[in-house]
Amino acid sequence: MSQYFAVHPENPQARLIQQAVQILRQGGVMVYPTDSGYALACRIGDKNAMERICQIREVDKDHHFTLMCRDLSELATYARVNNQAFRLLKNNTPGHYTFILVATKEVPKRLLNARRKTIGIRVSDDPITMALTESLGEPLMSTSLVMKGEEFAESDPYEIRWRLEHAVDVIIDGGHRGEEPTTVVDMSGDEIEILRAGAGDVGPFAG
Repeated sequence: MSQYFAVHPENPQARLIQQAVQILRQGGVMVYPTDSGYALACRIGDKNAMERICQIREVDKDHHFTLMCRDLSELATYARVNNQAFRLLKNNTPGHYTFILVATKEVPKRLLNARRKTIGIRVSDDPITMALTESLGEPLMSTSLVMKGEEFAESDPYEIRWRLEHAVDVIIDGGHRGEEPTTVVDMSGDEIEILRAGAGDVGPFAG
């Protein structure tokens, strides 16, 4: 049965954040709140935990994961960003966006889009997410907690506990969350493309 931590959404308790991170370091799978619903996460290099997440989501190994980074400097470690893209990222992070970027060699091959060698990257201003990535010292390998047959990420921590307390190692209850997904911006090619319009304003990235 998983650990269940009720964490303050604006002032996360450091002790609980550190305990959750320790579980991740030991190979755990975590449910945590983001600004676009709840998500599943594990460490970047943890293949077994990644496979468990795929089983929970009922997706195959080619599912696209996102790296949840603590800031823009960390993002640059895992993705190649030209000057134009960097200016746009600087002006719009943290925020409600997922950016598709060409990955560096720091990203395990199994996480990449096999054909394009890209990775999704986020920088969130959610206090719990920020505390987790700061304590871990590396990005979270993350995917929205969208159960099979559902359209949006789970938003109710009590429902999540009922469904997944035997499937994950730690659930962070950060209160009820909104369900609007992030705006997905593909910046991996010569032209910027909006792949999905969501909570983030598409204006800065429109042609």
